[in-house]
Amino acid sequence: MGYAAVEAKVQKLNEVALADYPRIHSPFAEFDRVMGGGIVPGSVTLIGGDPGIGKSSILLQIMTVLSQTHTALYITGEESLEQVALRAQRMQLPNDKLLLMSETNVEVICQYIETHRPQLVVVDSIQTMQIEALQSAAGGVAQVRESASLLTQTAKRLNCAVFLVGHVTKSGEVAGPRVLEHIVDSVIFIEGQTDGRYRMVRAMKNRFGAVNELGVFAMTDKGMREIKNPSAIFLNRAEDDISGSVIIAIWEGTRPILVEVQALVSENGYAQPKRLALGLDPNRLAMLLAIMQRHLSVQLSDHDVFINIVGGIKVNETSIDLAIIAVILSSLYNRPIAKDWIILGEVGLSGEIRAIPYGQERLGEAQKHGFKQAIVPQGNMPKKDIGIEVQAIKKLDELKAILL
Repeated sequence: MGYAAVEAKVQKLNEVALADYPRIHSPFAEFDRVMGGGIVPGSVTLIGGDPGIGKSSILLQIMTVLSQTHTALYITGEESLEQVALRAQRMQLPNDKLLLMSETNVEVICQYIETHRPQLVVVDSIQTMQIEALQSAAGGVAQVRESASLLTQTAKRLNCAVFLVGHVTKSGEVAGPRVLEHIVDSVIFIEGQTDGRYRMVRAMKNRFGAVNELGVFAMTDKGMREIKNPSAIFLNRAEDDISGSVIIAIWEGTRPILVEVQALVSENGYAQPKRLALGLDPNRLAMLLAIMQRHLSVQLSDHDVFINIVGGIKVNETSIDLAIIAVILSSLYNRPIAKDWIILGEVGLSGEIRAIPYGQERLGEAQKHGFKQAIVPQGNMPKKDIGIEVQAIKKLDELKAILL
């Protein structure tokens, strides 16, 4: 038997009966976007994130609202029922329909699900769950693996959507066995600084939607509040043109988001130069600095270089390369980049500017927010007027000529 807990039977692919189970829509369009269009009945989703990042808060908000139209069960293994109720009261959530259970025995939980057939279940957290037959402490590799497996089998058999809350390690991975991420259908991470306001909800794995889809939320005293236009919150720039700052359009899942990238280049003639990248892979920064030295004759061995992606967002794509080099040049020579400019492009080791995916969509997002000029790779030059003056370049020295 597999996780679906059905007896093995060989069928042709076109003979498999497809049941039509409509997705369940949460009160947050941003969360539904990350989930691939809503919550799939029978799916198992792992929600990970640092302590205090908002995992329990957003799930409690979703469950209290959905409990008005669906049978929803919230299982807590870390908090008492009174603590959960107090949190719901503080966030002013509807509390008359949501079912609460304080339990860590997975067999008891699965038996309750079998008997009462809830449509939605939250298990907070999977590290506190245990199976009595296993002679090991809760949170251990065997307990987490077997608990998740039993809950997954129950979810598939009864067509119940289950959310598992997972702790993360210092390295940012979900605590417990790696197989846990393979057992579940989706892995959702909540990112952000616990002392900051914004939270990024990102799909790291999703069998029912796009991977790396991003939803943006703001943490308030009433819980999570979705940000329906993420580009707007990341564009809170200074009134005057300043050096070392430019806007980029990153691609997150199925949409572009405009964010600001900043650079500070300062002289350091006494010690090993510092290289600090926040929101960017430090190895990528080191490579771009080497490219600048080779192809632009820019010597930064006696300068500190600091890069920051504003808003705490993490960028893992190469379309940011050209903008990084642009802001470093801008800061080094104290030459401001106009506020209505956007810069896109990947930079190769030989100094060539490579085309990036979804170039037209990124430029369209920039035009929608009032940007007037863009520097892009030749391969992303629009074939028709899009309301932005576009300069297409092939080599890195062309960027330097435009900026300086």
